[in-house]
Amino acid sequence: MLVHEVMTTPVVTVPRTCTIKQAVHRLYERDITAAPVVDEDGRMVGIVSEMDLLRGGFETDPRAFLRLAGKPQSPPPAAVEEVMTPRVLTVRENDDVLDLVDLMTTTGVKSVPVTRGAEAADQVVGIVSRRDLMGILAHGDERICDDVLTALGELSATATTTRVAVRNGIVELSGVLDDSSARIADVIARTVPGVVRVVHQP
Repeated sequence: MLVHEVMTTPVVTVPRTCTIKQAVHRLYERDITAAPVVDEDGRMVGIVSEMDLLRGGFETDPRAFLRLAGKPQSPPPAAVEEVMTPRVLTVRENDDVLDLVDLMTTTGVKSVPVTRGAEAADQVVGIVSRRDLMGILAHGDERICDDVLTALGELSATATTTRVAVRNGIVELSGVLDDSSARIADVIARTVPGVVRVVHQP
């Protein structure tokens, strides 16, 4: 499965000059946990998450202390560019979802923007969150089976002889006549969202 098949698009972005309050409203109203931050030309310059905004959105309450808190050394951050993460991990549309999962699990990031174009002028075309990936895994076996059969019917003549069974996201293909047809059916089945693994039975 490729990244463009699971990404959310169009992407909700936040201008870097946006205030923290405005960014909070945007993420909260769209029910998203992070958004790419873009400059005046629409190029991504960072990413801002709920946690970034929470850190920048509150000040010390003196009631929590036995004595008055001292005056802050500097004013609290006001703009998104002051709290965003400037170094953004990204993936491309045709990257394998498994590589994206590895990236998320090894780095701990929860949302990854999807970009297109030359490095100097990357265009943000989508974003993938952990919830997007969980949604794919939540597809039921019956739906996966129907989707595999549909994909085989659209892309390969082997569909007339191929039998499909799905259990816990594992697709079993049987009835394929030859090795070449089996390889084609295997590749097609793996493109279907929710497929965990493909196995072949006689």
